[in-house]
Amino acid sequence: MIVLGTAQFLMVLDTSVMNVSISRLVEDFDTEVTAIQAVITLYTLVMAAFMITGGKLGDAFGRRRVFTVGLIVYAVGSALTSLAPSLWVLAVGWSVIEGLGAALVLPALAALVAGAYRGRERSVAYGVIGGLAGAGIAVGPLLGGWVTTYLTWRLVFAGEVVVVVAMLCVVRWIPDAPPGPRTKLDTVGVALSAAGLALVVLGVLQSSSWGWLKPRNPPFTLFGFAPTLFVIAAGAALLWLFCSWVRRQQERGRSPLVRLSLFAIPPLRSGLTMLLCQNLVLLGLFFVIPLYLQVVQGLNAFQTGVRLLPVSVTMLVSAMTGPLLGRIAAPRTVVRCGLLVLVVAAGWLLATIEPRIDNLSFGLAMAVLGLGMGLLASQLGNITQSSVGETERSEAGGLQYTAQNLGSSLGTALIGSLLIGALVSAFTTQIEDNPKISDAARHQAGIAMEAGVSFVSTDQVRAAAERAGLPPSETDALVDSYATAQLNSLKAAVLAAAAVPLVAFPFTRRLPAELPARGAARSAGG
Repeated sequence: MIVLGTAQFLMVLDTSVMNVSISRLVEDFDTEVTAIQAVITLYTLVMAAFMITGGKLGDAFGRRRVFTVGLIVYAVGSALTSLAPSLWVLAVGWSVIEGLGAALVLPALAALVAGAYRGRERSVAYGVIGGLAGAGIAVGPLLGGWVTTYLTWRLVFAGEVVVVVAMLCVVRWIPDAPPGPRTKLDTVGVALSAAGLALVVLGVLQSSSWGWLKPRNPPFTLFGFAPTLFVIAAGAALLWLFCSWVRRQQERGRSPLVRLSLFAIPPLRSGLTMLLCQNLVLLGLFFVIPLYLQVVQGLNAFQTGVRLLPVSVTMLVSAMTGPLLGRIAAPRTVVRCGLLVLVVAAGWLLATIEPRIDNLSFGLAMAVLGLGMGLLASQLGNITQSSVGETERSEAGGLQYTAQNLGSSLGTALIGSLLIGALVSAFTTQIEDNPKISDAARHQAGIAMEAGVSFVSTDQVRAAAERAGLPPSETDALVDSYATAQLNSLKAAVLAAAAVPLVAFPFTRRLPAELPARGAARSAGG
């Protein structure tokens, strides 16, 4: 549990460090928020695209062996990230190499936990793993914020290399089942699934700059429309081809990348849906909230980390106590409570997004958010693994982390694109309705928005207006309009995140409705 828990901690630490360091990354690499958004999205997308493949490799070569190789790959990516001289090297080291390492580590981790524990101990073990994920979210903003503010974010990734080396020295502590029969890897399935997921997420990510239907600033148009929906449709078509290919492989008696029959297991299907929704909300908010704290409130990375601490602490506590709740409430009841708590937390956050932050109200809202996330984390890992047999552990683990990281990718891409889209819409409305702004200034602002929009501070908007030669009165009016649009767009993004748990609620119907002990007894009797 020490080794496996540390691995889970590291996988979560990265993203939380990056989210709290957005402003410094923008400054260090002389780029825009949207570029860092793309790097964060790519990291989780690479993991989502290759998680099932990682699970298959664990079955074929041994889960502990693949876990070990994944740690080595992850350390290589961390080392390259710590030395990255440019944005594209950061993307290769962190998003691609570390993402591939995590795609090997996480499915093996889920299967190794399931193989090492039985019955209620397994439920407790997954609660601990979920709690350590919460700890990673807790330590990430604080550690990353402090190191980023007073030293450099690169030290976090260098430190990860040291931790991985220590883990490799004791990796044999983990018990492992013998590998299954080796089968040929379904490379066509890997290519189709990875390309399909990549195009869907790319379309969502670029929607803020390309536009959904009306072209805003796309590299090309199709029939006069923005390419966004066409790219998403192409991704959906590739995923449909992937499903057709899998069925054909099964009909020929070959081993496909994933057995579609797994999706016929109701608890597994519902558990995967909940994991996707949970991470969509979490990573979406963990992209938006640091922008609010750093760009609007002017806080540094460490101050941002301190204000994110309540969500991390309560997530850790509620995830660790989740197994205790399992003695008095069924998994479905706990998950439903978690979803309702998320809705309350998002509504509370909406009320706290103001020009001047109320630290107490904001902190309490974040604490409630962590409580809801922890309740979900305490149940979902055990639900997905307990719904399949021993031979399907790695495959279920691959699906589990695919759902998590696809949710993370879509959360960062979708909530981020909604933020930018709402910013454009709100700013356009504000300047059109403001009599202090001349038609010439509106025209200049329109040209600037057509060229591309990023979430910047009011000081940057003021500097741009002054460079354009606008008089002080118009500059002040333009900055005030942008500040109002900033807050409105942030509220729109949080409101979108609040809608996700409500949409997810009907999908909880197929989650286990019995207490674990009764479910285990019935399974044993069968």
